[in-house]
Amino acid sequence: MSESILQTRNLTKEFSGFTAVSDVNLSVERGHIHALIGPNGAGKTTVFNLLTKFLPPTTGTILFNGRDITHMAPADIADHGIVRSFQISAVFPNMTVLENVRVALQRKLGMAYAFWRSDKILSRLNDQAMALLDSVGLSRFADNITVELAYGRKRALEIATTLALDPELMLLDEPTQGMGAEDVGMTTELIRKVGQERTILMVEHNLSVVSTLADRITVLQRGAVLAEGTYAEVSANAEVMEAYLGVEHV
Repeated sequence: MSESILQTRNLTKEFSGFTAVSDVNLSVERGHIHALIGPNGAGKTTVFNLLTKFLPPTTGTILFNGRDITHMAPADIADHGIVRSFQISAVFPNMTVLENVRVALQRKLGMAYAFWRSDKILSRLNDQAMALLDSVGLSRFADNITVELAYGRKRALEIATTLALDPELMLLDEPTQGMGAEDVGMTTELIRKVGQERTILMVEHNLSVVSTLADRITVLQRGAVLAEGTYAEVSANAEVMEAYLGVEHV
């Protein structure tokens, strides 16, 4: 039986009387790809913000590897192994692809702000950076300025910089948003590859991607858990069909 790497217990977030997340009990199994889905306004991004401490919960508990991290600071969350990849590509556009990954490696090694260090010292990280780029299919773009990359490759680079932090749990926020079919396919395969060695929790609207990747799915509606299970189970749920697709299931 799989072990839970992340759990929430009665996780709730209120804003001036409005409940954005309501008593969410989530269990993410180690080594799984777990998808968080639901209609717009369901509370998915708020849950991510609570997990990564960009928002404090009103009530409830967050456990990572059995440890209570509810009141940890965002930087401490990352240091403990939870790293979030944002909905909008978060890379340095005027650096090279290699330099972007190297900066992430510097942070992991406690050298995040050591930009004054000589190229000779920083170049020691190049082999590791190149290995990460190779793992996401970007090694031939190492010397390209990041702004020149196609959108799908920028997202692949973002995944490489996330991997540079060596997370146990990756939170992917809409990894295929705004992509054409070719980039969606490439990114889906990349997430599948990454998920062979790490646990992934992702918010994703593309149900084709979800059905292809997710071992387990949690469906939110109005901030609360509506259903949970495999894709076959949740897609056959009448309440999910009505809430997520806006139609009654016959």
